[in-house]
Amino acid sequence: MQLLIFLLAYFLRRQLDAAGRVDSDRLFRELFSRLATGPQQRGERISSPLLLLGGLAVALFTLDWWARARGLGVLAYPLQGLVLVALMGAPEWKGVLRAYREAWSRGDMQGAWHHIRAHLPASEQGKAASPDTMHLQLCRRFMVMVFERYFLLAFWYVIGGVGAVLFVRGLIALREHWPQAATRTRFAVGVEVAAWAPVRLLSFSFGLAGDLAGWLREGRQNLVNASVRADDVMMAAANGALTGYALDPQRFSQLHPDDWLDYGRRSLVAIRDLLNRSMLIWVCLLALLVIAGLV
Repeated sequence: MQLLIFLLAYFLRRQLDAAGRVDSDRLFRELFSRLATGPQQRGERISSPLLLLGGLAVALFTLDWWARARGLGVLAYPLQGLVLVALMGAPEWKGVLRAYREAWSRGDMQGAWHHIRAHLPASEQGKAASPDTMHLQLCRRFMVMVFERYFLLAFWYVIGGVGAVLFVRGLIALREHWPQAATRTRFAVGVEVAAWAPVRLLSFSFGLAGDLAGWLREGRQNLVNASVRADDVMMAAANGALTGYALDPQRFSQLHPDDWLDYGRRSLVAIRDLLNRSMLIWVCLLALLVIAGLV
């Protein structure tokens, strides 16, 4: 049943993302702004939001477990689906990527930077980037976003159910939207811990879904290195698995200068297709686990 619920939630979430609807970040921002009101010292403490998040996750896990234990799957399974649909996805990104591609195709690199700057990490928003650097920043952020909003939640849904999904998604939201910027780095540590295993599974999926030989040369080295950050693992794996210099804009411009204005679109399409094929691999793996009776 888990496989069916995830597939239905995944396809519905993709439709909502395409339509730009149901953005859970708005709810998180509103909740965190209320929690962080008061003296500055109060906003810098991480215990209150973590306790609230943990309490909500435990309550959701308990409710789901109780309904299934009582044979009330008719209540538990729709609840799981609703939670997944609500917490997955990033509906604002479709418009951002479209505007970026259009600006790139016109050669308007300043316009392209304007469209994506607010969606990059705060440490990179003030940098005046070259087209090469700007594009790699966007690709990194785009892959991290898809990983955290889909793959990471799918992993923890299989491991720990909807309670784990809520807790991990809440950690991501705390890292991105907690009002005190200095405190967000402390929440980021929790996200890195939660992402350690699934990002390496995704790296391996890149190798299967793309150029396996290239991935073996460049992407597999980080699988057992615990100190490498999740975004670095993904970038190295994707760079090895992708062909056509999709993550090497400098090399592409040297070899295909006449196609430079189409590079932004080509690169993002290649990354999107690699992620889609990797999700198909994850779904097949989940199906095998269901057949084997492990989930």
